[in-house]
Amino acid sequence: MSDTSHGIGGLTYDKSKRQWPNELNVLGALILIVIIFEVLGAIFMGQSLLFDTKDRFDSIFNEQRLRIIIIQVAIVGIIALGVTQVIITAGIDLSSGSVLGATAMIAMSFAQVSVVNGNPNPKAIFGPAFLDLPVIVPIFVGLGCGLLAGMINGILVAFSRIPPFIATLGMMLFARGVAQWWSSGKPVSFPTDSYAVIGAGMMPVIIFLSLAVLFHLIMNYTVYGKHTYAIGSNEAAARMSGINVPRHLVLVYAIAGMLAGLSAVILTSKNLTAQSGMGLSYELDAIAMAVIGGVSLFGGRGSIIGTVIGALIIGVITSGFTFLRLGAYYQEMVLGCIIVGAVALDQWQQQRAARRA
Repeated sequence: MSDTSHGIGGLTYDKSKRQWPNELNVLGALILIVIIFEVLGAIFMGQSLLFDTKDRFDSIFNEQRLRIIIIQVAIVGIIALGVTQVIITAGIDLSSGSVLGATAMIAMSFAQVSVVNGNPNPKAIFGPAFLDLPVIVPIFVGLGCGLLAGMINGILVAFSRIPPFIATLGMMLFARGVAQWWSSGKPVSFPTDSYAVIGAGMMPVIIFLSLAVLFHLIMNYTVYGKHTYAIGSNEAAARMSGINVPRHLVLVYAIAGMLAGLSAVILTSKNLTAQSGMGLSYELDAIAMAVIGGVSLFGGRGSIIGTVIGALIIGVITSGFTFLRLGAYYQEMVLGCIIVGAVALDQWQQQRAARRA
């Protein structure tokens, strides 16, 4: 006999169909991965990954390693926040890494100083009129470039009905070409001091976490979030309910592009230079963060919190393999297995839910 309780109007609640929030499952995976690295560290290295066993810090944690883990995923994590929203609509964005690369070159060109060590800037792209500009100019240029690329993606997906994979693949190739063409492949360097502050210290982490909180609230408590989930769950039903699906898709892809542009600004500020190869494979890392965080590639399910935890999982794995002095290729193999496993688990959960319904 099933354990049910009766509600108003004869409705019943079956306790056997209760499910853990998916974020708790992802958090449990993060804790398990940390425990595995702690055990391996104790056996093979005689050290702890995250805890201070040598009294080098005031707290029990290895603060330096924790900062490294968070900082190394913050910039890609900002991209992942936009990619998460795209995937929830049952789309995909393969262009974010290349958009970052193109935006990095363009934005840095408007952030350069006029004089370096008493001499004219040898890396200047434009003339004196476009040097030593207020910091707001390269920021707006970066956000604008990302927004434009995202809007083009959205228009192609929403109005031409080109599959998101193809539309964003085309943008990926085009944007990477722009990055290489902009300065003939040469680095763009020597930004102003005010521009360099954007990516200094823990600023990337602060920006990432602030945006994560903002988009968590937006996705859960606004019409925008409800429409995003509705389109991903059933686009035809969303249209029937009166949602302007094409307009909303353009908005979602535009936000994803703008976040890629913001990541470009932060990355160039942090590195004090822009190179055409920036952002290579960032789109795959961002998708991995979302998928590991429980975002369904079939749309309609996922959360910003899950993506943040997914970013931390990738950060812990990356730092853990470095801690164990293992090659980066092992890390890539493990991440590949985790991504496949996450998608397989999502499939199994959907089939299980369908059988219960």
